[in-house]
Amino acid sequence: MTASQDENTLFWDVAAEVMAADDRIFEGTMMSSRCLRINNAKGKSEFLGMPHHTTHGLVVKLPKDRVSELIEGGVAESFAPAGKVFKEWAAVLDPDEARWKALLLESADFLGGSG
Repeated sequence: MTASQDENTLFWDVAAEVMAADDRIFEGTMMSSRCLRINNAKGKSEFLGMPHHTTHGLVVKLPKDRVSELIEGGVAESFAPAGKVFKEWAAVLDPDEARWKALLLESADFLGGSG
């Protein structure tokens, strides 16, 4: 198993914990890839997070100020597939189960209110 496969497995292990912690979170798709989604207060499904498409790190949706903070702190990079920067998406490349879980739960609070 390669490092990328290990990180992909780590993402889905963390995803299982996050889905168990908040029943609004479920597996869905985004850009033809498996991802986590959340049903917000208005009943709309929102993208929450997914394995990075090339590194299999974590891609997570957060407020743009929080994304900037993570980038400035060296925790994350901009997520810019095909050169377009998504200002509310952070790419966290270092595999860290506790950090990934905390960021996904933070995203759930941002997108859907506390669970």
